[in-house]
Amino acid sequence: MSTPAEFLATLVGGPGDAAVAERLHQRLAAAASGEGLLDLAYRELSTPIGPLLLVASPVGLVRVAFARQGHDDELTRLASLVSPRMLHAPRLLDGTARQLDEYFEGRRQRFELALDLRLARGFRRQVVELLAGVGYGTTVTYTSLAAASGHPRAVRAVGTACATNPLPVVLPCHRVLRSDGSLGGYAGGQEAKAALLDLEAGRGAPPAPQGAGMVRAERPRSPRQAGNGRP
Repeated sequence: MSTPAEFLATLVGGPGDAAVAERLHQRLAAAASGEGLLDLAYRELSTPIGPLLLVASPVGLVRVAFARQGHDDELTRLASLVSPRMLHAPRLLDGTARQLDEYFEGRRQRFELALDLRLARGFRRQVVELLAGVGYGTTVTYTSLAAASGHPRAVRAVGTACATNPLPVVLPCHRVLRSDGSLGGYAGGQEAKAALLDLEAGRGAPPAPQGAGMVRAERPRSPRQAGNGRP
């Protein structure tokens, strides 16, 4: 399936007018957002740990997803859980992308972003909110996080909350380790988790996971393009 910009290119004259089509698409996204017709904007960001899908609502950043989680699948899921009114609108996420770039370059230790936590509910939301207090370059254990939540026996539930954290990297579940000091699980994979911890420990920028920097990832498709969800 074609991307929105590629489809517009066919209307304005063909592939050679892709730049014009992209500008038209960005104007469409801006206009939709300004008129309150856009519920979700998304873009992909290349990082040393692989491409990240960034999705924001008018409230704030609502989802960060790793490539291994399937960006198209995530967009389809968000269309069902939040709203099908979404567009690929990179400029609306420029600020978020800039802060993440600064983080990966070792120039930012704290994010200053509006967050939309609607995807985390109940106890999982409580745990996700606690993650914001785990400082750059430090780690805690699942056990200590359970104690901080007021439910010291809920260690497994804390692990599940971290595994389903809708905003990894920004809300740093990578800083949560097992009691024996081992990494534990991570939605982005243990290699990505170790790379983030190395970055924060001052051991250099994280290396790209095997294959992550070798192939340029394609833009994730909207649910309509993927053949799922509503337009």
